[in-house]
Amino acid sequence: MKILLVRHAESEGNVDPSIYAHKADHAIALTTQGRAQALAIGDQVRRWLEGHLGGRSEDHDHVRMWTSPYRRTRETADGILARAGAWISDRREHILLGEQQFGLFDGVPDDVLPLRYPNEWAHYQKLVSQEGKFWARMPLGESRFDVAKRVHQAFGTFHRDAASHGIETLVVVCHGVVLRAFVMMWSHLSPEWFETEPNPANGAIRLLADGRDCGYVFEGFSPPV
Repeated sequence: MKILLVRHAESEGNVDPSIYAHKADHAIALTTQGRAQALAIGDQVRRWLEGHLGGRSEDHDHVRMWTSPYRRTRETADGILARAGAWISDRREHILLGEQQFGLFDGVPDDVLPLRYPNEWAHYQKLVSQEGKFWARMPLGESRFDVAKRVHQAFGTFHRDAASHGIETLVVVCHGVVLRAFVMMWSHLSPEWFETEPNPANGAIRLLADGRDCGYVFEGFSPPV
């Protein structure tokens, strides 16, 4: 099985984090530039599929797109389909591909957290310093460990795509932490790998092929946020 993991294009939250104070994370949209990036990502996906599947789009194997149910990933998927839709047979959503849940800290700027939630912030910082960011759970939210566990739960769906429906190529549109968790769990990498692996840039495309992490086929749009 070959999987193209795509981080969403530039979102409102990437350019103005204060938007999280009055808008739910799942409702954050792409910026105007992000919508243009989504089309460019679609061009990258189309070129990759053309080069690796060969022939005409109508003759290719079944390619399925999976996406997080967040607005910014849906809009990125729209852009990809606008440019690569002839090569993608269908599109589905998986709730387990959603962004990390930040719980009590959601929408609060980092410099405000120690003032608004001094005890919870101190406890979280203790966990980060003693255990590492991978293991530290946000109050009322998730750790990156939690994200890795739920992403792994979604793998059964993707394996069934191959075993029951003959789908050997997937395009998965998700988020930075989710993308890294996916690579880690699919390729049997360690928490230490996750701790040192940088977050991908918006629009980055990473290839997993036959159980191996093949790295980025498109580095995305800099700088990563």
